[in-house]
Amino acid sequence: MTARDLNTEFADTADRKYAYDFDYRMHDYMLRTFDARLQRSGRALELGCFEGGFTRKLAAIFPDLTTVEGSSDLIDVARAASPPGVKFVLSRFEDFEPEQAFDAVFLTHTLEHLDEPVELLRRIGTWLSPTGKLFLVVPNAHAASRQIAVAMGLISHPTAVTEGEHLHGHRRTYDMDALLAHVAQAGLGVAESGGVFFKPFANFQFDKLIASGVIGDDYLEGCFKLGRLYPDLCASIYAICERGPGGPGQ
Repeated sequence: MTARDLNTEFADTADRKYAYDFDYRMHDYMLRTFDARLQRSGRALELGCFEGGFTRKLAAIFPDLTTVEGSSDLIDVARAASPPGVKFVLSRFEDFEPEQAFDAVFLTHTLEHLDEPVELLRRIGTWLSPTGKLFLVVPNAHAASRQIAVAMGLISHPTAVTEGEHLHGHRRTYDMDALLAHVAQAGLGVAESGGVFFKPFANFQFDKLIASGVIGDDYLEGCFKLGRLYPDLCASIYAICERGPGGPGQ
């Protein structure tokens, strides 16, 4: 395994941004999807913060929030934009050792970046309180927009890792079967799984359509509602995980 510089993987390239405005809009749709299973108290952990957009939303829900990030540059940006009560820890996930259990752990659009995803999921299982939940989200290999790109010959197959994705630290592209297989291998149980936001366009296309006024909030809301009916065509897929019988944390 080659050494990784986590302070460079988030840099935009000539052809691809690390994060689009559409990505930030997805945060609210994720939280709406999780709403029924979110405890609005207890200790929460965020693994990976980028520039702190999702951190701020979690801090509004959980008064006790710890954020672990491997990039010192990103921690500086996220800390400056976050409420003072958020605790930031500069650490690789693989090296992090919490002192107490967490009632909610958030790993959103991060698992696909990891060299050893199952091992981290297994460790997270030991960090959960008896009723704690892991809210796990990854980009979806079978999103409608990605399948269109495959049909156009822009991507070789749905689960391929493109050159741009690899430059931004992606190590794999998950479909639901692969995601649930890794969760099971880690000894975690699944309380719920599904998709978030039906996605007919690529991220950059959504940004252009929204900025031009061609589509608005009503269209986006329609895509969110449609995603509940067609999870396999969504932008993201998710699993809400818990400590499995005899699994980690038992």
